[in-house]
Amino acid sequence: MCGIVGYIGPKDATPIILNGLRRLEYRGYDSAGIAVIEGGKIEVRRDAGKLDRLVELVNEVPLHGQIGIGHTRWATHGEPSARNAHPHLGASGTVVLAHNGIVENYIELREELSAEGVEFKSDTDTEVIVQLVDRYLSLEMSFVEAAQRAFSHLKGAHGIVLLSTKETDKIVTARIGNAGGVVIGIGQGEMFVASDMPAILEHSRQMVFLESGQIGVVKRDGLAVMTLDGKPVVFDEHTVAWDPVAAEKGEYRHFMHKEIHEQVRSLTDTIGGRVDFDAGRIYLPQLNLTPELAQRINKVFITACGTASHAGMVGKTLIERIARVPVEMDIASEFRYRDPILDENTAVLAISQSGETADTLAAMEEARQKKATLWSIVNVIGSQAMRISDGYISMQTGPEIGVASTKAYTAPLVDLYMLAVLLADLRGSLNESNRRELVADLRLVPDLVSRCLDLEPEVEEVAWALKDFSHCLYLGRGINMPTAYEGALKLKEISYIHAEGYPAGEMKHGPIALIDENMPIVVIAPRDPWYEKMFSQIEQAKARGGIVVAVATEGDDVISALADHVLWVPPTPWMLSPVTTVIPLQILAYHIAALRGLDVDQPRNLAKSVTVE
Repeated sequence: MCGIVGYIGPKDATPIILNGLRRLEYRGYDSAGIAVIEGGKIEVRRDAGKLDRLVELVNEVPLHGQIGIGHTRWATHGEPSARNAHPHLGASGTVVLAHNGIVENYIELREELSAEGVEFKSDTDTEVIVQLVDRYLSLEMSFVEAAQRAFSHLKGAHGIVLLSTKETDKIVTARIGNAGGVVIGIGQGEMFVASDMPAILEHSRQMVFLESGQIGVVKRDGLAVMTLDGKPVVFDEHTVAWDPVAAEKGEYRHFMHKEIHEQVRSLTDTIGGRVDFDAGRIYLPQLNLTPELAQRINKVFITACGTASHAGMVGKTLIERIARVPVEMDIASEFRYRDPILDENTAVLAISQSGETADTLAAMEEARQKKATLWSIVNVIGSQAMRISDGYISMQTGPEIGVASTKAYTAPLVDLYMLAVLLADLRGSLNESNRRELVADLRLVPDLVSRCLDLEPEVEEVAWALKDFSHCLYLGRGINMPTAYEGALKLKEISYIHAEGYPAGEMKHGPIALIDENMPIVVIAPRDPWYEKMFSQIEQAKARGGIVVAVATEGDDVISALADHVLWVPPTPWMLSPVTTVIPLQILAYHIAALRGLDVDQPRNLAKSVTVE
């Protein structure tokens, strides 16, 4: 789990690589390093800690060259330290590597290489790869041949970038399995390599995305792509429209705060071009959902991880209520291991902001093998999840930099709503009046979210009241039960306050034992079909001394009288209410974390894209 940047061209590689790594800081990392070929020798600088420490090292002992690679590491094998930071050198000093993934058979390979006399300089699994390449280079193989032979030994999923002093005119990169992506940017007499597009967007909009099982040989004047066994591959170039300025904080203190406020625009873009309000119809052309397929589908499986899985829980309610198709929601890391019953009459819908989440990609492969129709909702154009799908919906949110997802949660909620309406329309499950009403409600969404954002000062006041607690319980029912899960996740991942999301009706089956004056309870209680069921939950919490914070519909005097604090949301059609009820919870988590002086955008131990299992 890391960020990788590479450059080859006429310019000094060092500032380009360091700036690219800076743009990948959102992925989360614990060490950083850079390697440049200078005067026929590989120069490496690396250390534990943030990128500023690496910049200090480079300033103290400069390195310059026209080809280089850089890396930000999130530890999987070996503690965060200078010796374990990437890039790693081979024993001969002629090859250097940066790597994203886990070498599942590294113990076996390490023992084999050690028996040959190789002395390992790190505790990482990664080092076995560069030592294997070094071994084959010593046998007078070409750089590409040595890399191919080394790759043939590896188990697991990997993104790999290599340099060698024996062939300084190229970068060799590979994608094996569903580890982090490998993106190649095409310039004028220069080329760029990265694990994610923001690192190189300021230099190139023309991108090539390596598929699993492919090697890229990158030279300053072009690119060759081949399979792992050397067969040439015809590749596509993609023009990426994202503006690099969108990846800057602008007036906001943190990316997360900026992205919370970008939700009005992102939801406007999500709806735009897909809704005909005059005809009362939804259009999702990239989904490739035909009337025949809609009639054939008898079950939908939604699979995702983390925040995306909470969106999927909402999607289950929406698709079942609107389209009347049964839905199962599966955590992606469990999906393939339970041998799900799939066939050509089932659809599997994967949700992933990055489109590179290893567990989600593995779940998608399970669906493909069992002949299910494969759909995805993704944010990153050209990502693996998008490319392997039979159809997809793009979130239209633009880059999301903060590790804690915000706009990439609300956009899929609207995407799932539109999918449910379209599926129902094609199946004949909706009469025209109901369909038009559901479609018309979408017009309200951007303004409703804007009104939620206008209430930020009131939410910040509640943050001051809660910032010193150590535990928190979130309760929700029905379509807003996932909102409780998502609110709790936001609080715990950026503020480090222990928080649990729970079905409100289950409170009396265990969690009620925890409630006292030191356990605030956040209840999601808008005027939806489960509204009155929430009263007793609030009263039971209050009876035990709990501090109650309620997310409630504006003007609700009943909730206002019961709760200690209220986070207001405007009246919202109930099937779209998760879009508005989550906004104050995002803002609340953000301000609590900021008040506690924490790194909101890069919370400890977390990364934006979880690209290892």
